[in-house]
Amino acid sequence: MLLQALHAKAKMMDWSERTSMAEIEIRAAVRDDAGTILNLIEELADFEKLSHEAKARHEDILRDGFGERPYFECLLAERQGEAVGFALFFPTYSTFEGRPGLYLEDLFVSERARGLGVGRMLLARLAAITVRRGWRRLDLQVLHWNPARDFYHRLGIQHNEEWLPYRLTGQRLLDLAAEA
Repeated sequence: MLLQALHAKAKMMDWSERTSMAEIEIRAAVRDDAGTILNLIEELADFEKLSHEAKARHEDILRDGFGERPYFECLLAERQGEAVGFALFFPTYSTFEGRPGLYLEDLFVSERARGLGVGRMLLARLAAITVRRGWRRLDLQVLHWNPARDFYHRLGIQHNEEWLPYRLTGQRLLDLAAEA
């Protein structure tokens, strides 16, 4: 019953509609925001001390977020017209649930806007998108050292200790692909 009530409430919301709180606006990113998204990705990479791994370019954001076949969606958080955070996400699919879910690739709030509720607003919007679309879960990964882990726990987001992330990239990806 609670899920049905949440679903009905979320259906009434247009996720691209602006939400204001403490001078913060959350909105769906558009093609003209590609440079802003890239800047926020670079700021996130600096925060995570992974700038050397950040390879995304402006044309990548345009093609993959706003091209003929978009691979991701993005929410921007703005304060007085300045981008102060973003959430980049895309659908997943659960074979056990038999339904899609939302995977949050990146959630980042600039240092100058932390403590204003921006992260909570972005996650609340993502939850509303998930529910409104009839999806069953919202998944994300967090670096073990990230102080935001406490924030996620306070929101009820649980650390899934049974599952370990794995990744195949670079030459090893190419080597395995060559076996096909």
